[in-house]
Amino acid sequence: MFVKLINKSHHPAPSYATTGSAGMDIRANLTEPIVLEPLGRVLIPTGLYMELPFGYEAQIRPRSGLATKHGITLPNSPGTIDSDYRGELMIPLINLSREPFTIQDGERIAQMVVARHELVEWELVSDLEDSDRGTGGFGHTGRE
Repeated sequence: MFVKLINKSHHPAPSYATTGSAGMDIRANLTEPIVLEPLGRVLIPTGLYMELPFGYEAQIRPRSGLATKHGITLPNSPGTIDSDYRGELMIPLINLSREPFTIQDGERIAQMVVARHELVEWELVSDLEDSDRGTGGFGHTGRE
């Protein structure tokens, strides 16, 4: 699949690290480092603009290394970039640790997965078919 990309950063375009990777690393495009204080939130520019095909979205997800080692994650995970959005890709980050974290220019701050999605048309009904689960909710299948 081809996706149009404008890269106004001085970093390489997002790419897959391995042949089996689902996500591409997204890098911070900063003029100076940003210190993210504990429980602080910040919107990080990437210098990337894209034109996704209709019927696709870009999901923005945390990087597991930043999350487990430093407590840096996305407050809206996963974030969704719609196919009709043409603005700069901005990554919201939150620091869930007890220590400040410095975000450097070029640092890999998130992953992007491009995925197909369907448009839904609701069929209003008065009854739903039965299922094995029924109305069992949170924790329903975990313990007997």
